[in-house]
Amino acid sequence: MTLYILRHGETELNRQNIVQGSGVDAELNETGRKQARAFFEAYGSINFELVVTSKLIRTHQTVSHFLEREIPWIQTPDINEISWGEHEGHPSTPERIAVYKRMIQEWQSGNLHASLPSGETAHQLRERVARFVDWLKTRTEQRILIATHGRTMRCLITLLKNMGPADMEGVPHANTGLYVIHLRDGQFVFERENDISHLGATAL
Repeated sequence: MTLYILRHGETELNRQNIVQGSGVDAELNETGRKQARAFFEAYGSINFELVVTSKLIRTHQTVSHFLEREIPWIQTPDINEISWGEHEGHPSTPERIAVYKRMIQEWQSGNLHASLPSGETAHQLRERVARFVDWLKTRTEQRILIATHGRTMRCLITLLKNMGPADMEGVPHANTGLYVIHLRDGQFVFERENDISHLGATAL
């Protein structure tokens, strides 16, 4: 099995540095649509047998060109973005950034039950992403395209690398950044990490 794990394209809230999370269902902006098209043009020749997305529209729009081919499509909330609670829909002010950084420090010190106000914890995120990984291992398709979100991708990649939640901050995740991963004899082998070569020299 080969997994193509993709972060969604840019939204206007991404551009404006406004927190989205699972509670803000923003669409792609013009740049995001161009990124999605560029990805399709680079990888459209691959015969994907299954497309998996979160329940949020920005992932659907990112792989919409593949969905037009009527490839089997599964949506799952297990790979929705983390809930950032009361921070969602608001700009990243210095005060909110400070609260966010304190939470990250808590995670890195081992307190996986820390969260932003009314938000999801690292433990809750890791639990549902681990459930998604277990589900993936049951699939019989050989080529699966997965569209998800930044923090969820960080959690997913650390799980596939047998790393801990404290390592999430070291996982890069550009808009339409691609991870290509092979499942061989029960082990996940990484071929590409956060690859944005499809965006060209200008990196849309």
